[in-house]
Amino acid sequence: MAINKPVKWLITGGCGFIGTSLIKNLVNEGGHTIRVLDNLSVGTRDDLGQACNFAEKKMNSESVELIVGDITDYDICVAATEETDLIVHLAANTGVGPSVKNPRGDMSCNVVGTFNMLEAARHHGVKRFIFASSGAPAGECEPPIHEELAPHPVSPYGASKLAGEGYCSAYHKTFGIETVALRFGNVYGPGSGHKNSVVAKFIKQAMNGEILEIYGDGAQTRDFIYIDDLIRAIKLAQLTANIGGETFQIATNKETTVSEIVEILVPALNQAGISNVQIKHGKKQVGDVMRNYSDTSKAKKMLGWECKWLLPNGINKTIMWFTQN
Repeated sequence: MAINKPVKWLITGGCGFIGTSLIKNLVNEGGHTIRVLDNLSVGTRDDLGQACNFAEKKMNSESVELIVGDITDYDICVAATEETDLIVHLAANTGVGPSVKNPRGDMSCNVVGTFNMLEAARHHGVKRFIFASSGAPAGECEPPIHEELAPHPVSPYGASKLAGEGYCSAYHKTFGIETVALRFGNVYGPGSGHKNSVVAKFIKQAMNGEILEIYGDGAQTRDFIYIDDLIRAIKLAQLTANIGGETFQIATNKETTVSEIVEILVPALNQAGISNVQIKHGKKQVGDVMRNYSDTSKAKKMLGWECKWLLPNGINKTIMWFTQN
């Protein structure tokens, strides 16, 4: 059964892009009590401070509680999970490139860290556990990706996220935790200053006068989802009953090449006063999947969710945020 008004949210990785966006939304909505567990390796105290008032000691009704710690430390996971109704597990090593450079580190964070959080949830009787996954477990396949595809991950990152999904399924079946795996598309939007995915990276490079490097020929496709659409999906995964053990593709159901992203970005950057943007093509990235977009019909049917933001509108809002920050 879903939690309509959780007494306490625990958001791992809550100082990051998605975490701070979710917290800002919850704080504006009101009526929520929020705790964050973050090791500050990507997001910072300043990032969290821009989203909300927070305290690092015993929280009061007006502030978000921050616990600085790592999900690979089981004792910290258990302490952070105490008196929690709902866990949104966002903390992760993200991206194909870092997982190829350091597969052991990727595994430690994404597999051991997720296992620790599920064990902590079991220890404290937390009923619902929302896991941030990705399309990467599906690997190289004929898109659109859907929830019933047999997974064949290409990168260590995809393998680690697949392991997380597997543990979520097992902890639902064995221990009754209402796990919900959300396979996020390529998320972009305001607040993505620390992200190195293609939209944020290209905007930052253009603003710094750097050349935009496209890996390979630019024909590789992704499913780009605006942050506001993603936050709605997380909140619906918290509210919707009878979805324990389910996995959902959370994306736009649209296939966009990296070259098409650049074709939208360059005129929008020019309009924002960032001109003479240069582009070059580099080597194809090891472990990169060539085609990737999602069938989101299950999310529409069971969560009542579908994306609302069009890519040009979302990119304009994202560029505006970067130029103002």
